[in-house]
Amino acid sequence: MKPSPIAKSLCVALLAVSAFASANESKPAAGAAKADPAKGEALYTNGDSTRNIAACVACHGAKGASTISANPKLGAQHEAYLVKQLTEFHKGERSIPAMSAFAKTINDADIKNLSAYLAKQPAKQGEAKDKDLATLGKKIYRGGIMEKNVPACAGCHGATGAGIPAQYPRLSGQHQDYTVAQLTAFSKDSRKNSAQMSTIAKRMSEQEMKAVADYVAGLK
Repeated sequence: MKPSPIAKSLCVALLAVSAFASANESKPAAGAAKADPAKGEALYTNGDSTRNIAACVACHGAKGASTISANPKLGAQHEAYLVKQLTEFHKGERSIPAMSAFAKTINDADIKNLSAYLAKQPAKQGEAKDKDLATLGKKIYRGGIMEKNVPACAGCHGATGAGIPAQYPRLSGQHQDYTVAQLTAFSKDSRKNSAQMSTIAKRMSEQEMKAVADYVAGLK
């Protein structure tokens, strides 16, 4: 039985729509601005006095290589992860007084530009400070804590702490104090933007958090 003219027309129309969708699914939305690392660098280094935006360099160091242990190193961090965190600070979904205040002064374009700039900067290495802590941290990072149902950190953050773009942040070389502070915040629900990390951190002792942080600091 031959298809009717109406059926043929419907088929052609559906194929045309499908082809159009396939051709355009990878294209950015109209009007979506591409990130500009050069603008990100200017804002990071100098701020913008006309919009009351402070320079990031004062807290996070040149090229994101923070020398203040309470402030994270940002160089070489994944662009998508940085966009996510800055956006959540901007919306109030994540809260640290200094960062929350800063994030309210920037817009979506600033967030994209800053993230693109930082992602292109070199990672600043760190080092473990306590041999015994680092040994325990290595065991947890690579194998987890079976009796507490704590998974190996390497499963999500990679064997070298490089992380997985858009999903899990780079951890290698990060300041011990900052890592401990974030694990503690997750465990106490004062940081709530990762249900997975909150669940894991609640199962860890303070000593285990410090051990992982010390080991991660020396990862390369």
